[in-house]
Amino acid sequence: MDRVDGRSLLEEEIYSQPEVVARLLERETAHAGQIVCQLPDFEYIQIAARGTSDYAATYATYALASLAGYPVSLATPSLHTIYHAPPRLRGALVVGISQSGQSPDIVAVVEEGRRQGRPTLAITNDGSSPLAAAADHVIELHAGPERSVAATKTYTAQLAVLALLAATWNGDSQKLAALQGMPEAIAKTLAGAGATVSQRAERYRYMRQCVVIGRGYNYATAFELALKLKELDYVMSTAYSSADFRHGPIATVEEDLPVILVMPAGAVLEDMLGMAKDLRERGAELIAISDAEEARPLARTLLPLAAPSPEWLSPITAILPGQLLALHLALAKGLDPDTPRGLQKVTRTY
Repeated sequence: MDRVDGRSLLEEEIYSQPEVVARLLERETAHAGQIVCQLPDFEYIQIAARGTSDYAATYATYALASLAGYPVSLATPSLHTIYHAPPRLRGALVVGISQSGQSPDIVAVVEEGRRQGRPTLAITNDGSSPLAAAADHVIELHAGPERSVAATKTYTAQLAVLALLAATWNGDSQKLAALQGMPEAIAKTLAGAGATVSQRAERYRYMRQCVVIGRGYNYATAFELALKLKELDYVMSTAYSSADFRHGPIATVEEDLPVILVMPAGAVLEDMLGMAKDLRERGAELIAISDAEEARPLARTLLPLAAPSPEWLSPITAILPGQLLALHLALAKGLDPDTPRGLQKVTRTY
């Protein structure tokens, strides 16, 4: 395992996120404003993405709809590359999100948007990638090379770009100011959660399966955390919204089943507290990612959010204890967090 100052590459990248998001906001805030002004009229946003980027797109379905008022749909790239039956994109702004910008199916969706005369936008860490070349406008993540296979800093950077676009379209200067404060919030969250998570991870060393639950803005966080537990720890982790979990999957809860609840303060907290109480009654072992005092007595393990954020921005910090949990769980299992088995940094799907 490669190490920087005694840390794995993954840990180094996790702890680089305050600087990454600060650099992104410094370099792209004005640019995002220019793009928003230059875009022609559109009625909805269609986003193409895969893997971690797809969960950033899931966040966009909440942030762009609630702050900017635009409906957001997630593209089905196989319609373009396998079935060769792309849908009509009349009225759409077509957005491709990809860390590498290399995946042919994501590029194909953006190329089809341009072919149909629709405005297109690429969000990528590589401004010279095929995705960037296919789009009318490009917002770069400025995250630097991501040497560890599992994406961390590019995910939070993607969330920050989408939050930036949402706040820019919204036009509320207070929302833009709140976003500018996120690098400090990220740093405080990492500092507050680091020691706690490293101490608690050993308890879950033999965990083979778990459930991850979030709702609203943090529906995306649940899926991204479940992916990190699969990638780094080989845990069969399944993500749900609290609403969907009640519609059947709750019947699978058995004594001592680990359930991770992403439940920062906000509009969905009461629903998540009710979910936590129901799960406790069924004997589940609860791990809560939260800044709410009400979560403390319900959770067997509390992973703290030391810097409360507005709910619409909370996914940027709420994923951080999850990243640390996946990292320290891998170390407790004797796994190399930088090179998960069977994975590679750039995945090309068609």
